[in-house]
Amino acid sequence: MSIASIVGSAHAKTARLDIREIVRRLNSALGATLVAALAGSKDRKISYGWAKQDGPEPNVAAVKRLQFAYAQWDLVSSVEGEHVARMWFIGANPWLDQDSPIDAIREDRYKETAHAAAEMIDDGFAG
Repeated sequence: MSIASIVGSAHAKTARLDIREIVRRLNSALGATLVAALAGSKDRKISYGWAKQDGPEPNVAAVKRLQFAYAQWDLVSSVEGEHVARMWFIGANPWLDQDSPIDAIREDRYKETAHAAAEMIDDGFAG
C-alpha cells in the first residue's frame, strides 16, 4: 500500500466519524488533557464533555483541529503502532522546528503537521 493510499484512508475514516466519537478515540489514545490542549481549550477536562452524547459541542475551530488530529493519529498509528504514535504527538519533532505535533495542531499548522506525519510513516516504510 502506498503512502498516498494510507493518507487517503485515514482521511476517509475520519470523515465518516461523528465528532464525539473522534473525541472519545483521541481521549483514549492521548488522554483528555492533551486532547483539550490540541483543540485549543484551556479547560483540561472539556474533552470529557465533548465525548458525551449530551455534552457541549466543541467550537468550529476545535472541531477542525480534532478531526485533523484524529486523521494524523490514524495515519501514524496504522503504520508505526499506538505507542510510537503517542510519542510522535507529544515529542519534539524535527519537521516542526522541534515543536510537538500537539502544539503545531493547536497553532493550526496543518500543512507542516501533515508533512511531519508523512515523513514519519515514510521512515516506517523505509526502515
